[in-house]
Amino acid sequence: MQSNQTGKIPYSILELATIGKGFTTTDVYNNSLKLAQKAEEFGYNRFWLAEHHNMVSIASVATSVLMSHIAGGTNSIRVGSGGIMLPNHSSMLIAEQFATLASLYPERIDMGLGRAPGTDQVTAQAIRPDRMQAVYRFPEELRNIQKYFSSANKQAKVRVPIAEGIDMPMYILGSSTDSAHLAAKEGLPYVFASHFAPTHLFEALSIYYNNFQPSQFLKEPYTMACINVLAADTDEEAERMSTSTIRMVVGVLTGQIDYLQAPTEMTPELKQISRDPALQRMMKYSFIGSKATVQKKTADFLKDTGVDEIMVASHIYDPEARIHSYRLFSEIMMELNGKHKVTV
Repeated sequence: MQSNQTGKIPYSILELATIGKGFTTTDVYNNSLKLAQKAEEFGYNRFWLAEHHNMVSIASVATSVLMSHIAGGTNSIRVGSGGIMLPNHSSMLIAEQFATLASLYPERIDMGLGRAPGTDQVTAQAIRPDRMQAVYRFPEELRNIQKYFSSANKQAKVRVPIAEGIDMPMYILGSSTDSAHLAAKEGLPYVFASHFAPTHLFEALSIYYNNFQPSQFLKEPYTMACINVLAADTDEEAERMSTSTIRMVVGVLTGQIDYLQAPTEMTPELKQISRDPALQRMMKYSFIGSKATVQKKTADFLKDTGVDEIMVASHIYDPEARIHSYRLFSEIMMELNGKHKVTV
């Protein structure tokens, strides 16, 4: 497997706007913005918003709208979609939305595109009855968006005039090998969802590197991978925080999704649950512990994967504890990149 990893590695955030029990949706959106503002201070490169539907624990549903909320409250951090699940949408409307965002916040908007539903199949059918046909048209719809942003589209009958000529960075998101083939063929950056679907990470990266075709958008391969991080001052504190995540993942695996619960002490029962093979597979790249513990795991991950950029997600109940976790991770990356720790 090839790697373009040289020098400093950017670090970014994937935000799902997780709803904790007792928090309102407004609370969650305000906390997302506060995290983005802190992330900007901590040196994070991007702040991306997910797209999920019909999940009581996730408030990141109207991705473009939430992107505007974040971009409007920050100054320099890149804001993007992690991602727009394109088969749920019209490619023309997405082009219009992102062209609007790019005009409001010049040179700060990223477009990450995936083809998963971001929900269960029944809900996906409710979102768009012809969704399966749209899935098969994903490569064509991707190229349609590129066409709408092209200055050469000015003579076409169907246009997005406000998009024409805007340089809109596009990323292919995936959790399988199919997306790797597409990203390589189209010559676009590739982002892998190893934070919840780690099984095909190395195979997908290998496919992408070995089949990459340079394009007008990207001359050399560029890869990002996402991990979960729960960092605290001690391993014990981080373990306690992780009880919220364990309960959340169990809910996902059993189809009984609930609000993110407040952490508790780690019980023998939760310890046993955390050893379940399905849960361990899903949480393979969940780095939980003190700064030293997370730093070692992160360094090993970067060395093993050779990715060009690392993205971090987290499900932490307390907003201040979550900010502290991201602060610690920024210190980890600055030290791995040869800088001094953040002092803001």
